[in-house]
Amino acid sequence: MRAATYLYPWDIVGDPDAPRRIADLGVEQVTLASAYHSTRALTPRHPRHRIVTAPHAAVLYRPDPARWTGRALRPYPQTWIPCADPYAEAAEALAAAGLCVHSWVVLAHNSRLGGEFPRTSVTNAYGDRYPWAPCIAQPGFRAYATALAAEAAVRPGTDGTELESAGWYGVAHLHAHDKIGGVSLPGAAQYLMSLCFCDTCQDGYASLGLDADDLQLAVRAALAPIWSGEYAPAPGAPADRTAEWAEVERLLGTDLAAATLAHRTEVASTLQRDLVAAVRAEAADPAFRVLLHADPAPHRAGANAGVDPAGILAHADGLVLPCTGAPDALIPFAAHRRPGTTLAANLGIVTGMGGTPHTLVADAARAAALGATELRLYHAGPACEADLAAVREALAELRRPSP
Repeated sequence: MRAATYLYPWDIVGDPDAPRRIADLGVEQVTLASAYHSTRALTPRHPRHRIVTAPHAAVLYRPDPARWTGRALRPYPQTWIPCADPYAEAAEALAAAGLCVHSWVVLAHNSRLGGEFPRTSVTNAYGDRYPWAPCIAQPGFRAYATALAAEAAVRPGTDGTELESAGWYGVAHLHAHDKIGGVSLPGAAQYLMSLCFCDTCQDGYASLGLDADDLQLAVRAALAPIWSGEYAPAPGAPADRTAEWAEVERLLGTDLAAATLAHRTEVASTLQRDLVAAVRAEAADPAFRVLLHADPAPHRAGANAGVDPAGILAHADGLVLPCTGAPDALIPFAAHRRPGTTLAANLGIVTGMGGTPHTLVADAARAAALGATELRLYHAGPACEADLAAVREALAELRRPSP
């Protein structure tokens, strides 16, 4: 199977040995960040630094001023890599090492945008705004996201793209000095806490015959046992996506749960189609591949946005699915995969971040048996030498012909 690993431009810029080191892993492709959220990243092999701090979401290239003239929402340029166009420099170096380069574009995850334009944020049933999570139902954000997807995906020297957070983001979010762990939020509670009640979403509920005020009160009532410590999940329910949704229905009621999901699925599905169309129009090349990071449960929010398994592969060229410890994410899509489309199993390779590089051969085989056609390895930038050595050995074994 074709294997790719993720990188940030700062993993490459300023380190002349990095492209060859990545190629020697045995991967054919690098998925290189072109638009990314705020982060603090380890760079254990870079000759100039060990920590890179990206204080806000930004594009890692020079945005085109003409594209953004007159727009209130526009991408923020990066300032922490001493380079005019870090993406272009890194992509050129990787290509020179014989690697195919795809862009990695983060869309609905931007705390700076939410801080400067708070009305764009998801607003929960209590009126709290999530600045890291733009509401994807709002026309202004949708226009911004499609323009950003087109520009950030189709960079010079790039043969395809992966769109991350191409859907709803919600309450789940790593945050500096986090203090929300005092009450455990199971998957059903995360869904309820991720429902948006901004003006646009309230209009969306109304179009389905719901009274937004009544729905808001119902969500609060459903969450009350969580806050009081009296919540008990249905007995015998396994911790899987189906059981998670069944808990939402039990807490909120079947009809209300279905109506909220109908609103969110329609919003996400139409945005995903628009994003793919915008990228394809920009690329003007049928060979340019457009993949989405996804989860097979439509109610889930986050970097791997929930999608409709039966519909998403009708327009995307493929999906990247979270498979570290749970390759069952592939199963709902296998029956819907069209010839030529990609199902990429995303496997963690950084031991310190929960990855298991020493089980990569077995994990790849299991993923292939469930329908995976490619591998994504997350990711080579912060991985230690022992992790990379395990990846090198595993990919060499996977390339050996069967006896």
